[in-house]
Amino acid sequence: MGLHPQNLGTTMPHGFAGSYARQPDMIINTHPAGGTEQIPFGAPLKYDGTGAVVLAGDGAAAEQFVGIAAREIKSALNYLEQGVGAYAPGEAVPVFQRGAVNVKCSSGTPKLGGSVFLRVTADASLPTAPVGGLEAAAGSAPAGTVQLTNCQWAGPADANGIAELRLLTMNNA
Repeated sequence: MGLHPQNLGTTMPHGFAGSYARQPDMIINTHPAGGTEQIPFGAPLKYDGTGAVVLAGDGAAAEQFVGIAAREIKSALNYLEQGVGAYAPGEAVPVFQRGAVNVKCSSGTPKLGGSVFLRVTADASLPTAPVGGLEAAAGSAPAGTVQLTNCQWAGPADANGIAELRLLTMNNA
């Protein structure tokens, strides 16, 4: 009886947005979700006026960045969207504040040690780059993106646009 090797592919996908990428150098703190919008797994966050976390995006400054919404095991609320997860207002949100986490890169090509940018205003020339999205290139529109100086990319994105983001230091602990 012969050996039957299997070829599983030449690249390994990163996984899902909000999932940790490496251990043990990570700090995750829990904060209540504020505002009225759901917070998707892997979304960049900032504090609101009450100490709760909300989506970072429209008009946000780099100094307001707190961390990334971590992916936790939750029951799906919609049968047809089993892979989509989010935190509702008032729920506890685990927030990556240091460490390596998988996120969606909505524009640019991430590379090892590359700069990370947060989209803060819409750009009609980049329809796939939503406000609040993370990018690997500075926006061309004035004040279109802000650089998150405590973050860097840890390599290229996979076929789904998921890339490893490293939060080097805590910001707004």
